Amino acid sequence: MASVAVVGAGVTGLVTAIECALAGHRVTVLDRGPIPNPASTSSDQHRALRVLRPGDLEGTRRMADARRRWLELESLLRTTLFRRVGVVTACTRDELEPALDTAGQAGLAAVAVSPEVLTPVVFPAGTGGVLDAGAGVLLADRFLRAAAEWLAAHPSVTLRPRCAVDGVDDHRVTLAGGSTVGADLVLVAAGPWNGELVEQPVVLYRQTMIYLRPPRDLAGWWASAPGVGRIGDGTAWLLPPGAGTLLKISSDAVCRKVANTTDPDFEPWADRLLAEPILTGAADYAVEAVRECHYAADPVDGGPMLGRIRPSVWSRPACGGSGFGTAPLVAKEILGAVMEVSA
Repeated sequence: MASVAVVGAGVTGLVTAIECALAGHRVTVLDRGPIPNPASTSSDQHRALRVLRPGDLEGTRRMADARRRWLELESLLRTTLFRRVGVVTACTRDELEPALDTAGQAGLAAVAVSPEVLTPVVFPAGTGGVLDAGAGVLLADRFLRAAAEWLAAHPSVTLRPRCAVDGVDDHRVTLAGGSTVGADLVLVAAGPWNGELVEQPVVLYRQTMIYLRPPRDLAGWWASAPGVGRIGDGTAWLLPPGAGTLLKISSDAVCRKVANTTDPDFEPWADRLLAEPILTGAADYAVEAVRECHYAADPVDGGPMLGRIRPSVWSRPACGGSGFGTAPLVAKEILGAVMEVSA
């Protein structure tokens, strides 16, 4: 049996804590706020679980594995976490066959769809869609609550909310008051705040999200709608409403680099997003909320980062734009390192 300290109670930290507890290890989870923390970057109504990565067979297979694990977590936590509504990716004619070929090699049930069956959504001119029927939406906040409750009830887990961390060293986490928590392995998964504890260069992004309520005459259509990506100018996407969530839209057009999460914004980002060609008859949709989300990315390729920065310390400083869906894959890797320690 090993001891594991997890700094940060977002999705990566909580999934890792669950995996380690299930494997028989002692786990301490520390967060500067409550657990779950509504201020964390993981907190949201819903997040996409996109499995098909056109042209990337290995990435597609990895996401199929992530989906399998999410379904196992759903069973473990005894609550619905995944809405299998499907995800449509807009693509040109030249991109269609390679996308379907990737799906076929990965064993996914993907089919071509016409924009005509998704008339409330604006597709770029000259594109169609590929529907990955096994993809869908993760109910993010519901998972965070259920995971925190499960961990709180587990005898091998200690949750330490409102517990600020000042430093991380080999086998030790130093708290704001000067006390320490010892561990055989430490995972730092504090999102944009990782940089306060470990020195790993990342680029921090802020992206505007708008939550909409569809017009009444389209409520029935949206109740069974899929998620859709690469729409509008080719960089926009949406997640459908359902299970207590609203319709969410965003676009790379409103994603920008920032120095920190508290930098003020003076640009009309929400107006820019509403002006993007994402929805037919967009003026008929009621804006219920606007949110600025943050995520960190690798400064070289813009993707996620996970690394061992000291013999016993792992860091997840950047998740790219898909950190929620891939959290079980990170947890699997960390558990492998824990098993090496306890062998």
